[in-house]
Amino acid sequence: MTTDVIMAGFGGQGILMIGNLLSIAAMEEGRHVTYFPAYGVEMRGGTANCTVVLSDEEIGSPVVGRPRACVVMNGPSLDRYLPAIREGGDLVINRSLVDPAKVGRKDLRLLAIPANDIAREVVGSQQLASMVALGAYVQRTGAVRMQTLFDCLPKVISKKYEKFIPLNVNALKEGESFARNHA
Repeated sequence: MTTDVIMAGFGGQGILMIGNLLSIAAMEEGRHVTYFPAYGVEMRGGTANCTVVLSDEEIGSPVVGRPRACVVMNGPSLDRYLPAIREGGDLVINRSLVDPAKVGRKDLRLLAIPANDIAREVVGSQQLASMVALGAYVQRTGAVRMQTLFDCLPKVISKKYEKFIPLNVNALKEGESFARNHA
């Protein structure tokens, strides 16, 4: 089985981190993986996106023109990637910053999660919105096991910030719970 996802938002939202975490988790589960990050020159506030391909077989290219899924954290990213998502694909949008009415496609499995709101109100930090969205994506698609994500957090969070791993676990769990309850 092969699946792919484009994750997109602006710099500082943790887009590249969640793509990296998903990639490492898939490798831990014995899958073949490509992770292709890209970001604008501005860093914080500029564009950031990554493409992740997970497969049980070797992967020929990290380039994905028509992804099976997208995780979209801001409006400009929705405008850019919405037309590319395959019919019947999964779209997870950050409803805190993206109006679900702008999706307009009925052929997608849409999950509009208020990721910023959940991160701020439940987890205590809006900076964890991307982890909330990742938890929702993984619950919706089954791309990897949630426990594998938890186990791989120390591989993407530096020792300097390891005290925040429990907050990241909580953010992933909140996203997972939201997706389960809004299937």
